[in-house]
Amino acid sequence: MVITSHGRPAALRQVLADTRIHAAGTGTILFDARLAVQPEDAWFDPQHWRAQGNLLERARGGRGSVVFVDTPAGICALRHYHRGGMVAPILGDRYLWNGRERTRGFAEFRLLAELHAQELPVPEPVAARYLRNGVHYTADLLTRRIEHAHTLAEMIARRSLDARLAARVGQLIARFHAAKVDHADLNAHNVLVAPNGLWLVDFDRGRIRRSRGDWQLGNLRRLRRSLLKLGACESDEARLDREIWTPLMCAYEDALP
Repeated sequence: MVITSHGRPAALRQVLADTRIHAAGTGTILFDARLAVQPEDAWFDPQHWRAQGNLLERARGGRGSVVFVDTPAGICALRHYHRGGMVAPILGDRYLWNGRERTRGFAEFRLLAELHAQELPVPEPVAARYLRNGVHYTADLLTRRIEHAHTLAEMIARRSLDARLAARVGQLIARFHAAKVDHADLNAHNVLVAPNGLWLVDFDRGRIRRSRGDWQLGNLRRLRRSLLKLGACESDEARLDREIWTPLMCAYEDALP
């Protein structure tokens, strides 16, 4: 999804000015023009980093393939896009070509860059790549790692999700909704808890909306289903509502303008 810049033309112009596109090997790469070194095709190959001893670890949970790699631009999360749902067994990591700016990696890079320019807590995009093969393409994205972060899913597994943390999550979501940011897959794997605050990650298919609406409720419902599925409050729905969801929603509503 190509992002829009409703009410923020200056921010979008800066985002576009700070990026470059170049062909590298068999791929086309979009990258942050402020980088000291130009990304290469090999940057998107986990085996390249493994051979150099710079493949650090694999991210836990969530959909897709994410590894952490130590690049010349710093430690980054490298994600290879995979399809979900019923078409996943058929198409795997292939997407239908519909123009360069509509590739999954380029679209998410542009959106993250705009959100980062607005000082919203999202990972900073480093580079995106697509490989086109006829009517299909595959895509990859590099973003800077959020240091010392744990997913909300991991906090649930550790029994560390309480009313106080739930309220912080509510405030986080309100901040994005106030900016009309629609996260297409808001779940406990995509909320990060770090020493420097809470973050949202994985904005594949995300977008900036023209106005508020039912999409906000859809985001919240998706998160609630995720909390139940992961065993928050031992999947006791009444207890979840009382101990976690009510504090989260109260903080969310209080934080909205």
